[in-house]
Amino acid sequence: MLEILLAVIYSLVVVQGIKGITESFKRKKLEIKNFYKTGGMPSSHAAVVSALALSIYYIEGLSTGFIISLVLAMIVMRDAMGVRRTVGEEVIVLRKLLRKHRLRSKVHDAPGHTPLQVIFGALVGVSVTVLMHAL
Repeated sequence: MLEILLAVIYSLVVVQGIKGITESFKRKKLEIKNFYKTGGMPSSHAAVVSALALSIYYIEGLSTGFIISLVLAMIVMRDAMGVRRTVGEEVIVLRKLLRKHRLRSKVHDAPGHTPLQVIFGALVGVSVTVLMHAL
């Protein structure tokens, strides 16, 4: 069971590391917050759930646990591209309206993911898990 947890943690660390490094290069400034931000490329949601599902498959094979984790992975990745992305786009519109009418309000960013970000995140999760189980 430890292998499952480690695959998930390693996938998350790799994805957040990629985000932090690419954001630091874009902004030409190293900021710690770039290493734990949500949204963007690659999707940490997709990396974590794909690592979870594949790791369970490696350990248990085609089991009930694997099927449950696979369904969970599909729901989470679809949600990251759908609901969360829509909410993120609506936050942008809401902020414009608030500025236009000079209203103050704290609106939390909840950026979702594009399909490419989800695919790349899933590939990272799968790659980390395959490498982990190959060693």
